[in-house]
Amino acid sequence: MTEKTDIIVIGGGIAGGSLAAAVSGDANVVLLEVEDVLGYHATGRSAAMFEPNYGNDVINALTRASHDALVEADVLSPRGVMTVADETEVHLMDAIADQQDNVRMELEEALALVPILNLSTVKDVVLGSAAQDLDVDKLFQSRLKVARANGVQLHTKSGVEGIGYVDGKWHVLTAAGEFTAPIIVNAAGAWADKIAALAGVTPLSIQPFRRSVARLPAPGGRDINDWPMLLSATETWYAKPDAGKWLVSSAEEDLIEPMDAWADDMVLSEGLARYQAFVTEEVTRVEGNWAGIRSFAPDRTPVVGFDRDARGFFWLAGQGGYGVQTSPALSELAANLISGRTLGLYADIIAALSPARDM
Repeated sequence: MTEKTDIIVIGGGIAGGSLAAAVSGDANVVLLEVEDVLGYHATGRSAAMFEPNYGNDVINALTRASHDALVEADVLSPRGVMTVADETEVHLMDAIADQQDNVRMELEEALALVPILNLSTVKDVVLGSAAQDLDVDKLFQSRLKVARANGVQLHTKSGVEGIGYVDGKWHVLTAAGEFTAPIIVNAAGAWADKIAALAGVTPLSIQPFRRSVARLPAPGGRDINDWPMLLSATETWYAKPDAGKWLVSSAEEDLIEPMDAWADDMVLSEGLARYQAFVTEEVTRVEGNWAGIRSFAPDRTPVVGFDRDARGFFWLAGQGGYGVQTSPALSELAANLISGRTLGLYADIIAALSPARDM
């Protein structure tokens, strides 16, 4: 038996879940997720930061447009990000210091804040005060709570096996049955191009990249809860406190196939070595590691809007590493586009996100 609905959302991460919540006040919605749980891949492995200077101008605008909603959801807490440069990177620091809410620090001042800095390596420091920790799970669960309250059907273990377009409606065959609707939303993250191809829609070259993270003990057993996130000026590693532990990422962007990603030991070791040069506390033990997937369109800007050729096929993909912090603005914008309501963001932002743009 085929179940009829208004909108089918494919993908149960922060993008699909937030969009389902946003549109479900006006429509019947079915959300389909292939994994056993929602938010398993990129959402569950986020760096959990709100950083309004991270990404290109479009991303920055979406992040700042999301700020008030994140404050209302009570998911932000103070953190800050300290960008550090060695002598080969100092030429990058003027531009970083000029970003909104960023200030240059004296080296001794930075050392007082993060006492493991190696000042024989670190030659310049910029502190960004706008960066905050972001409680990803709390935000995600709040969106799912709204979705459930509005009657959204949330199906896990429901991988898409076939998609067809017949008589003005999309038919989606899954392990949970067949669903049909005039609109489907492709929020499948790393699998977005595969879903498009399955539907007979031209893929947009959205590519998944791996990023690995190691969990270390707090350096020297220190209380690190108030330390800022550390970031290299060339973004070749970062480190941040997390529940009393010290997370260090090799910050790689290695192209991979869509999969349940895992950390590459050699890549992670190389990243830890890059980090090690900037600190005095030796890395002696890794307590755990994992990897996440960050998916990008060719121009590194998300793809949001109806496909130029396939009627009723809506793209919500390519959020890269910015999907959580931009999710309030992106879900609102996507819901408005789907529902035909007045758009709250400027036309140039909408054009920059359009699947019909030149990427």
